[in-house]
Amino acid sequence: MSLKGISPLSDEQQQQLSQVLSGLNVQQLAWVSGYLYGLSQGGVAPAAVAPAAVSGSLTILYGSQTGNAKGVADSLRKLAADKGLPVSVTAMSDYKPKQLKKESHLLVVVSTYGEGEPPESAVDLHEQLKKGKLGKLDGLKFAVLGLGDSSYEFFCQTAKDFDTFLAKAGGERVVESALLDVDYQAAAASWGEQALTSLAATLGGTAPASVAGSVAQAVGHSQYSKENPFPARLSVNQKVTGRDSTKDIRHIEISLEASGLRYQPGDALGVWFDNDPALVDEVLALAALSGDETTAHGTLRAALTRHVELTRLHGGFITGLADISGNAALKDLAGDKAQVNALVASAQVVDVLKRFPTPLSAEQLLGLLRPLTPRLYSIASAQSEVEDEVHLTVGVVRYPQEDGTLRSGAASSYLADRLEEGAEVRVFVEHNDNFRLPANPDTPIIMVGPGTGIAPFRAFMQEREAQGAQGKNWLFFGNPHFTQDFLYQVEWQRYVKSGLLSQISLAFSRDQAEKIYVQDRLREAGQELYQWLEAGAHFYVCGDANKMAKDVQEALLEVIAKHGHKSREEAEEYLSELRRAKRYQRDVY
Repeated sequence: MSLKGISPLSDEQQQQLSQVLSGLNVQQLAWVSGYLYGLSQGGVAPAAVAPAAVSGSLTILYGSQTGNAKGVADSLRKLAADKGLPVSVTAMSDYKPKQLKKESHLLVVVSTYGEGEPPESAVDLHEQLKKGKLGKLDGLKFAVLGLGDSSYEFFCQTAKDFDTFLAKAGGERVVESALLDVDYQAAAASWGEQALTSLAATLGGTAPASVAGSVAQAVGHSQYSKENPFPARLSVNQKVTGRDSTKDIRHIEISLEASGLRYQPGDALGVWFDNDPALVDEVLALAALSGDETTAHGTLRAALTRHVELTRLHGGFITGLADISGNAALKDLAGDKAQVNALVASAQVVDVLKRFPTPLSAEQLLGLLRPLTPRLYSIASAQSEVEDEVHLTVGVVRYPQEDGTLRSGAASSYLADRLEEGAEVRVFVEHNDNFRLPANPDTPIIMVGPGTGIAPFRAFMQEREAQGAQGKNWLFFGNPHFTQDFLYQVEWQRYVKSGLLSQISLAFSRDQAEKIYVQDRLREAGQELYQWLEAGAHFYVCGDANKMAKDVQEALLEVIAKHGHKSREEAEEYLSELRRAKRYQRDVY
């Protein structure tokens, strides 16, 4: 049967797929069918039934905030498939916690964010294990890999938690957990080899690994990725806050023409950036280097511009510099964890070098610095509306130092200040299946997005308008001042006038003597808000994780308890049920 005309595959992909499938027998075709279905659902679940000699199968669960844990989980799945092991990969948000009792072999890959908290997709499983709700897990063989950032106080805390919870429930740890820093790729591959070798001793193989690899390659995702970004073009850079605003927020439009990149409302755009040349010059001068020194990335200047972090300070830079410099004051500071954490939170690499001048070799300087990582921005457009474009809402990070110097965020200032319209910018799409519109367009939604947290909800409204969705839409938005900081005001007014936006609740915190925030508006509208939830509404939050998202969740719990006539514990369980049903989703950073 020809798929010409109805297949979403390109001619080349169809040819590749036909070549792969032509040599398969009936049993292998049945397996591939299950494999592809699993792939389309966000994981890989081979359909073949394991023979009696096989003792269980391997499940890889991942909890990802920015996509790194998902990437590691996918790499481990490929490694397991190459070994012929029966393996499936599932996001924790798509996994029923009670299924754990049926697992025989488990790998957990999880990141940590905020103050040692699990990523959004891992919250429910983490909570149920923590409370002991899943009972004993005797016979489960497991291993845990954690991704984190050692400059934060609660480094890889979520991975430590999962390791402790699983062992306490009776699981058998097959290898020690791996707690990996930002430069994790090589260590993750090495640990994965060790963990899978240990697991393979009690695990047989069913998946035709070569077939799995061929099919994945034949119908794989876009050729552009974090490792191979698309060279896009910046087409619009427009300030959307007023002249007197305390914030500099930009509406950014980027052309994806000829990329083939597809995204959905709720996804993020990864942006690779160059460090500010003036900042590079300052670092070189303070380290007594010319920039012409040879490195693995070309000249030292090129390496500092495109390959290492200069704005994100980490504790290792401070302790490493202390060892090299021999400066007594710096050694005292490096030995005080509280002082190190305070400096990391308030300064950049260049500020430490200014305070503690230390001549360095090129090798020493690069050894102290971390690899540059792309920044992720919530996408503020729907492709149904903007086609081969992608829009972002970028808050430019700027903050003064004690000496009067103004420091800027690396990626935000790159987009706002240093990239000319028409210039190239390297981008990729980071899919986020934990922040999606309801499948049924008639379902009501409630959106809470103060500041730049408004971005994905602009995409939501564009998509719902294109769908002709009948579901009601309610937006909660906040910022300091109505006249200066009402982002996309004309668009929201148009949506209200057309009836697409059923309600809008605004909180401009500095326009009156008493500060008012979105969480205050939630409490004020509590009765109607609860009625929307009872009617099946989905509740979304986007923005600051450390304060706003926690305050909003607290307000939501109070609303549920008060208007649902529930105890605190019952309100928390109600919210957990919303999360499990994917009706409470957060994109927080």
